Amino acid sequence: MLALIQTILMALDIFWWLIIGSAIFSWLYAFNVVNPRNQAIAAIGNALFRVTEPALRPIRNRMPDLGGIDIAPIVLLLIIFFIRQFLIQTVAPMVI
Repeated sequence: MLALIQTILMALDIFWWLIIGSAIFSWLYAFNVVNPRNQAIAAIGNALFRVTEPALRPIRNRMPDLGGIDIAPIVLLLIIFFIRQFLIQTVAPMVI
């Protein structure tokens, strides 16, 4: 059971970094730092979008309109942090 918890924590950590990478990539794309016509850049951006958008879309739908500010990644990171802490502080001690 402990191995399952550790695997879930690792998956959450990977998803955490994918969300951060997606947010940074969107900023680089929005400010024309990266060339969107480059196929490699477009493939990376598309992959990050496809991985993170299913989790971000429901949060964006429930958030009020804040103009051009998208805080959905921050909310998702807080949710992931809560799940990690719940697993570490509550579930793992019951398993050991």
